[in-house]
Amino acid sequence: MTISQHRAELLFGTNLVAMVTPMRPDGTLDETGITSLVDHLLSTGCDGIVVGGTTGESPTLTEPEMTRLVRAVSEQSNNRARVIAGVGTYNTADSVRRARDAEAAGADALLLVCPYYSKPTQAGIVAHCVAVADATELPVMLYDVPARTGVAMETSTLIELSDHPLIRAVKDAKGDLFEAMTVMSRTSLAYYCGIDELNLPYLACGATGVVSVVGNVLADRNAELISAVRVGDLSSANAVQSSLLEIVDAIMRTSQGAVMAKAALAELGIIPYSGVRLPLIESPSAHRRRLTEAMDTLSIAV
Repeated sequence: MTISQHRAELLFGTNLVAMVTPMRPDGTLDETGITSLVDHLLSTGCDGIVVGGTTGESPTLTEPEMTRLVRAVSEQSNNRARVIAGVGTYNTADSVRRARDAEAAGADALLLVCPYYSKPTQAGIVAHCVAVADATELPVMLYDVPARTGVAMETSTLIELSDHPLIRAVKDAKGDLFEAMTVMSRTSLAYYCGIDELNLPYLACGATGVVSVVGNVLADRNAELISAVRVGDLSSANAVQSSLLEIVDAIMRTSQGAVMAKAALAELGIIPYSGVRLPLIESPSAHRRRLTEAMDTLSIAV
C-alpha cells in the first residue's frame, strides 16, 4: 500500500457506497428508511458513505434536504464510517454554499463533480474546483463522469488540481484505465472506481477502493473483492467479480442505478419504499424480474 493510499483510506475509506436517498411515496425524505439503510451499510462492511451523489438523486435535492440528509447519516453512522457529501452543481456559488453546509452538518469529506451542462473549459473546471476546495477544511474527492457532465477532467487538469492540499482523491467514472494509472503515477491522488462493472480492473491497477452503487445491496462482496486484491489473490478476486456479474447487470444496465438499487433494497425490506423523484421513474416489471432472479442466484437476504 502506498502512502497516498493509506492517507486516502483515513480520509474517505476504501469500500464506499453511493447511497440512495430513501423517500416516502409523497417524495419527502424518509428518515426511518435513512436510519435503516445506514445501519445496513455499516453491517455489511461499508466504511465510507457518499450522501447526495448522483445515486442519491442529487439534482432533485434541495439545499435544506441535503443538509438534513448529511446530518442524519452522520449522526447514525456515529464515526463508524466516513461521510462524504456530494456538493457538486453547475453553479460554483451554490457548490460553495453546499460545501459549507455539509461541513456544518457533520460531513467528513466532499464529493465534487465536474460542473455539468455548462461544459466549462478546463481552466473553468480548475477554478470551480479550487473555489469549492477553498471553502471548507474538508478533503475533496473529485468526480470525473463525462457521460453525465458532458465534459471530462483532462489528465493535465487532474494533475494541476492535485497540487491543492485538500484535493486528495478521484472517483473515476470515465473508464480510462491508462489515464488513471498515469495520474496515479504522477500525483498523490488516490483513485476510486466509480463504475461497478470495472471494480476489479481498477483495483488491480492500483485504485484505493470503490464508490459502488451495487454496494447498497452487496457492500460485503465488495469488501471481499478489495481484500482479495490487496493480498494479491487475483484468482479469488476474479471469482468474486464474476459472481456479481448478473446483479451488476440488473442494477446498472437496466432502468438506472438509483432506480434499481432502491428496488433491490425495498425487495429486501431494508427501506420501505422504492420511489424516486421525477424525471426518474420506477422500473418496469421486466427489469424487476431480472433483479429478483439475480438476487436469488446470489441468495441475497436480510
